[in-house]
Amino acid sequence: MAVATEMFEVAHTVGRVLCCMCGISMAPNAANMCVKCLRSQVDVTEGLQKSVRILYCPECGKYLQPPRSWVKAELESKELLTFCVKRLKNINKVKLVGAEFIWTEPHSKRIKVKLKIQKEVMNGAVLEQVHVVDYVVEDRMCDKCSRVAANPDQWVACVQVRQKVDHKRTFFFLEQLIIKHAAAATAVNITRVQDGVDFYFANKSHGLKFLDFLSGVVPTKSRHDKQLVSHNTKSNTYNYRFTMSVEICPVCKDDLICLPQKVAASLGNIGPLVLCMQVSNSLLLLDPQTMRTAYMDAYSYFRSAFRPLLSAKQLVEYIILDIETEPGMPAHSEKLTPAEVQVARKSDFGKNDTTFTARTHLGHLLNVGDFALGYDLYSANTNSMELDNYRNASFPEVVLVKKSYEEKRAKKRGKARPWKLKALAMEIDPSAVKHDQEKAVGEYEKFLEEIEEDADMRAKIALYRDANYRAQSETASVLDEDWEELPAVPLEELLTDLRLETQSTRTESEYEFV
Repeated sequence: MAVATEMFEVAHTVGRVLCCMCGISMAPNAANMCVKCLRSQVDVTEGLQKSVRILYCPECGKYLQPPRSWVKAELESKELLTFCVKRLKNINKVKLVGAEFIWTEPHSKRIKVKLKIQKEVMNGAVLEQVHVVDYVVEDRMCDKCSRVAANPDQWVACVQVRQKVDHKRTFFFLEQLIIKHAAAATAVNITRVQDGVDFYFANKSHGLKFLDFLSGVVPTKSRHDKQLVSHNTKSNTYNYRFTMSVEICPVCKDDLICLPQKVAASLGNIGPLVLCMQVSNSLLLLDPQTMRTAYMDAYSYFRSAFRPLLSAKQLVEYIILDIETEPGMPAHSEKLTPAEVQVARKSDFGKNDTTFTARTHLGHLLNVGDFALGYDLYSANTNSMELDNYRNASFPEVVLVKKSYEEKRAKKRGKARPWKLKALAMEIDPSAVKHDQEKAVGEYEKFLEEIEEDADMRAKIALYRDANYRAQSETASVLDEDWEELPAVPLEELLTDLRLETQSTRTESEYEFV
């Protein structure tokens, strides 16, 4: 016998309690107080400033970030809002939920920011409250603008950096070194000229310090001159202007050099044809035939002052037909693995069957079918007196320098990179405008590609994450016909400007009173 049963649903109701202060009925909470009474007992904004004085430079539009740094920010911008919040004291004692500007007249010298803050009060209850801060803007010129306003030509020492080459690769790299080490922080002005850069300083000691920095990162030769500006016969004081002319070694990375006989003998009979592998305060030279290396400092170089036989602009692209690592020659390092290769010029494909056999130090990078950049000594027109002194010596027909990714980069060139470089604030001399702009853009692109390929170069400079970069989707990467792992900058090397923020969530035990 079936028994019919009926289901009854019981509605659960939330009980209400009386406020312990005023006695009104309310929903229960951890403090057993209504919102009005809770706010009358506890002030979340206690200890926070209601008025803050900030300094503003009307000439350059920057705000003073104590103690000495100046921040560029526009009105009602994200940068200005961040600057205003950081100027508040004891802001770390409360939880900042939101911040926004309250509109004021641009000429009122007042900036109002409305902050929405939370703080745990009685028995774990969380109270949220709005707090308005009034910022009083006072005009004060920064040190740089005050010096310029007092005397636009106020400089005592000028460091003129020059290099007698037809490219800007060295200055691109030197600019990043200066930015990373803040070497030109005391410079009054920086001017880019056609053959180099001029740095102006207010003190001679600042110019000498910058000169020491240059001699520590690149091979240089300097000369000092001074000019009398004024002379006080009563106090017997003299005012001079000092000019320091700096010449950077014209030998650059990947250049092919024919060493003079005396220089080769002083370096242990290396060469005479050597490759410049690295440029710092000295030159690292490699003999591609014997895999021997030698260092040459700035003093030794400028004593002989030889010029490169071939530069990076004269590199020719080759294709690897066959490669065999020499078993009797162990690898000297991760970057020096001797091998014997058979190559052919890429431009000769379909025209002739000319091939070349050469020894290279790139045995760990090259495979059959890869492309490599090298110097074509077989057909090169080298008008060098140093090379003529070696009449009985036999020279290789091809000297490979590095692996080439030109064909793979052709379709990817022009796409955004996830990283970026900073630049110095330089004025451009009218004589430098005549320089071909397209040529400069192409050289800078080559410089960026070289950074991606050379890990040692990346270790010396600072790379910054590009916040506007959007990564390519996996589907688009797979559909790419020439998809392959090209040299790229790892993410862990971009932590200089990387900011990771975690969004905090509330727990069930927290209560919000608005």
